[in-house]
Amino acid sequence: MASFHVMADARGMHVQPTVRHITISDLWDALRLGAEDFWAKPSHYVFLCLIYPIVGLILARWSSGSNAIQLVYPLMSGFALVGPFAAIGLYEISRRRELGMNTNWRHAFDVRHSPALPSIAVIGIMLFALFLLWLFTAQSIYTGLFGNQPPASISAFVRDVLTTSKGWTLILLGNAAGLVFAVVVLATTVIAFPLLLDRDVGAVSAVETSARAVMANPLQMALWGLLVAVLLVIGSIPLFAGLAVVMPILGHATWHLYRKVVEPERAQQTRRPM
Repeated sequence: MASFHVMADARGMHVQPTVRHITISDLWDALRLGAEDFWAKPSHYVFLCLIYPIVGLILARWSSGSNAIQLVYPLMSGFALVGPFAAIGLYEISRRRELGMNTNWRHAFDVRHSPALPSIAVIGIMLFALFLLWLFTAQSIYTGLFGNQPPASISAFVRDVLTTSKGWTLILLGNAAGLVFAVVVLATTVIAFPLLLDRDVGAVSAVETSARAVMANPLQMALWGLLVAVLLVIGSIPLFAGLAVVMPILGHATWHLYRKVVEPERAQQTRRPM
């Protein structure tokens, strides 16, 4: 790293990459290209992403063993909040494949050499903080409805949730709160990490560019967020094993979404001192 910088780029300037308007067909094309990146060397990527189902199982086991069954669903859905950071190595693989460079899975860890690593770390910490806040919020909603007593068993918890008015209130309030967290993450990081890998623009510009991308394409980005959520749920159902395929495809697809949304670096940019 030439210098430690987070808020702006290495010259202390605030870069504003140009954001494009995209179509719904661009979303499907990004998914298609992501799948192509995955299938180019699927064994490498599945090996790299086995950490996701393993961590998912550990978290589910921990929450059940700690009389915290009510947190299993928030933990599962919380993958969507930390996913943009967790998939950063996959963005690097897609970037290298785009440039015709070696895409051996070991290069996924080349992110540690990125000059934007401090900015990447800062936004990653922000996502982890949001994840913890989401778990606290989910637990608070449960406690407010059912009290401090943990569920007696999984079957008792499922019965209470599906057959009582408190349970339906828990579902409605929990999903409403989860939607708020998901929107915040989507609006601030949808293309932040790919942008930082591609250009060392600083954390502020990366978050700002993500927000501008969402404001310029609200329907398309809402659909993208829905696709991500649905695919993560599908990947989580078979004991989280499907995440070993879903996560890398979404990670690669996010890189291609970034390429469609943000103009290349040679495009005109506006700069101002921070």
